[in-house]
Amino acid sequence: MSQSVYQSVFRPGLFAGQTVIVTGGGSGIGRCTAHELANLGAAVALVGRRVEKLEQVQAEITAAGGQASIHPCDIRDEAGVKAMVADVIARHGVINGLVNNAGGQYPQPVRDITLKGWDAVVRNNLTGGFLVAREVYVQSMEANGGAVVNIIADIWGGMPTMAHSGAARAGMLSFTETAACEWSQSGVRVNAVAPGWVASSGFDTYSAEMQAELRSLKTKVPLQRYGTESEVSAAIVFLLSEAAAFITGSCIRVDGGVPNARPTWKLIPHERSKAFNGFTLSQAPKCLGEDAQG
Repeated sequence: MSQSVYQSVFRPGLFAGQTVIVTGGGSGIGRCTAHELANLGAAVALVGRRVEKLEQVQAEITAAGGQASIHPCDIRDEAGVKAMVADVIARHGVINGLVNNAGGQYPQPVRDITLKGWDAVVRNNLTGGFLVAREVYVQSMEANGGAVVNIIADIWGGMPTMAHSGAARAGMLSFTETAACEWSQSGVRVNAVAPGWVASSGFDTYSAEMQAELRSLKTKVPLQRYGTESEVSAAIVFLLSEAAAFITGSCIRVDGGVPNARPTWKLIPHERSKAFNGFTLSQAPKCLGEDAQG
């Protein structure tokens, strides 16, 4: 495995012989996590709607000496999800891990969110994640055990301008806690990771107005910088690993302490927090310019 592509903090071969599904594996956090898992020996099943993006990540992983298969799927479609999970099992056998990362949203004040828009975001970020987790459990993990990590967001205190996404992500946290209890008897652990303002290529998909807002967020973070995809991936990999064998129903925040900032405390500008970036192919969002990694 080429160490020039991913320099993980975890030991080599940590996931040797294991299969891990990564939804939303064609870009951003999903792409980064897929690379780290492959670097650590996992056979990665890349899931997403756009075949060309999955093929690109598969080619990157293969070039680095890893294993990856592609499984195009709209996670909102129940029949498609069932078929996708069956296909992963047919190709790889037992599914050892699931990274429920796929999702998406758009900014909109509550008063202007249409029913169609609400349903679309909730199906993307809650219903789809439920369908994938359920099918992975029913078709593989119920009999063989495993670990699920659901990716949510910084939902504490609400998500103004993204109420649909906040509601869905909060629902996914509750689902995580419930599934952790119900599925424990099968040796399945279910946890969540909540990224904050992470400098990912997804920033560039927003409007110019929203991108301007994103550029101002660094000063509101106690650590005074944006997060990296690698820092989120590290939390995901830890929760999938044997080191987290007694952790289930929990959520790891990767947000630089934003929920801890208070109006009574003035944040002081500093450069004391140094970012970790183990992924040399990471793509910093263009909209942040020189601020992307700090």
